[in-house]
Amino acid sequence: MKKNIFLTALVLFLGVLACSDDFTTNPPENVEDLETFFQNEENVEAAVIGIYDLLHLNYSRDWHSAFLVKQLPGDDANAAGGNSSDQPQLQDIDDYTNISTANGSIESVWNNFYSTIALSNLVIESLVESTLSNKDRATAEAKFIRAWCYFELTTMFGDVPLRLTLPQGAADFGLAKSTRAEIYAQIEADLADAIANLPQKTALADEFRFSKGAAEALMGKVLVFQEKYSEAIPYFESVIANSAHDLEPNVADVWGIDTEFGIESLVEIGFVSTSGRDWGNIAWGGRNESNLHVQLMGPRGDGIFDVTGTGLLNGWGFNLPTAKLANAFDAAGDTERKAATLLTEAELIAAGGGVDPTSATGGVIWDYEGAIRVKYASRAEDTSDGGVRELNYSTNFRLFRYAEVLLLAAEAYNKVGQDGSARTELNKVRNRAGLPDVSTSLSGTDLFDAIVDEKFLELAHEGQRFWDLVRWGRAATELAGTGYAPKNDLFPIPITEIDKNGELTIADQNPGY
Repeated sequence: MKKNIFLTALVLFLGVLACSDDFTTNPPENVEDLETFFQNEENVEAAVIGIYDLLHLNYSRDWHSAFLVKQLPGDDANAAGGNSSDQPQLQDIDDYTNISTANGSIESVWNNFYSTIALSNLVIESLVESTLSNKDRATAEAKFIRAWCYFELTTMFGDVPLRLTLPQGAADFGLAKSTRAEIYAQIEADLADAIANLPQKTALADEFRFSKGAAEALMGKVLVFQEKYSEAIPYFESVIANSAHDLEPNVADVWGIDTEFGIESLVEIGFVSTSGRDWGNIAWGGRNESNLHVQLMGPRGDGIFDVTGTGLLNGWGFNLPTAKLANAFDAAGDTERKAATLLTEAELIAAGGGVDPTSATGGVIWDYEGAIRVKYASRAEDTSDGGVRELNYSTNFRLFRYAEVLLLAAEAYNKVGQDGSARTELNKVRNRAGLPDVSTSLSGTDLFDAIVDEKFLELAHEGQRFWDLVRWGRAATELAGTGYAPKNDLFPIPITEIDKNGELTIADQNPGY
């Protein structure tokens, strides 16, 4: 079963974003004295659930979530929407043009991650001297989430301030950037503690919480991103050898409601369809237990996409697949996984639906390249009749899957010359998609290219593609002609952070912004 994650009064105390004026000017209200709060096991549990809640917000905040923002620079999806001026901050990221240091979606991602880090720091600090029985587990969860947030931040922004303590006052807010190497070192230290103290997945009482296997998998990924391939392999091997982790047998089931928090999931954000959201109680910019993004990314209505016969409902038309992705599926002969990811116009018409460009603004469906998405699609069975159906999708976001672990392991093995092992892990993903093994003679750079291609298809629309292209040095080639420039390898540091953080100046801005 899913579990609603509710914010505690302790989290309300942390109205702290990266550098929030509210924290220094407004005293907290309706909160318990921190001197005694963490002396109670139930309070510690509530604080940890509060961290999960803030992490949930990072990936569910209507137009500004990390789930959506991370996808936009890639070549697997277009921003789409109603027209070129629909949510312009998203269109700018998608098109690599005029990305402002005041871009609202980028600023929101930055602030939400630092807000989550702030509560993680409070929990970690407050339990250092604790003798409570849940101290180690709570600290491990807080450190895992802090590591996750810093990994996301350094991937998207490069060098960032490394906040490991909660500011005690305005004077403590000023903090210079740390290097990416320093960020990675802290992430590794946090994950080492998490691995030592988190339970195995089979021992989780609450399915949404993070396990030892999730921490091992993330450690391996962090090491691969640093090109520490030999160090990464033992962590992947531990995850792969653990029977609690495996691929879902049917690729079409990976993102369905029946496999939520299932055997393939390592990090997952849960939603429910029972909160009865309607236009009067939807929390724009806030916390919704339902998945508003599914509606946001569903095929646009207004007479544009007729989804008759598909089992889909109309949405608002953001995040459409690229022709490059559809063509890549066809070139690979990848029919099963393609069907679980997107639906071409010809397939839509064959199902009984249709496409009418004349209903779109100016007679052109913005950013449409001949396909609509099926992965994380707006399915009728994933919502409820309570409230307004389009505001109550329960589809969970699988942020880190076992399939990605296998592909990361294949990459690591390939980079250290263990191509037989690389082919073994690669073939597991291919076979699940209905594809044959790669040739036993495939090795070296050719094998690496096959891993790159497989990852493009397997992780389409999951926010990994662009950041992989950057770290592989392939962005300029793969994104040629799109408007991409090397400065786009990183997002700009929000100008609000530079304005409020006394240890940062315009000179600390990422190059090109």
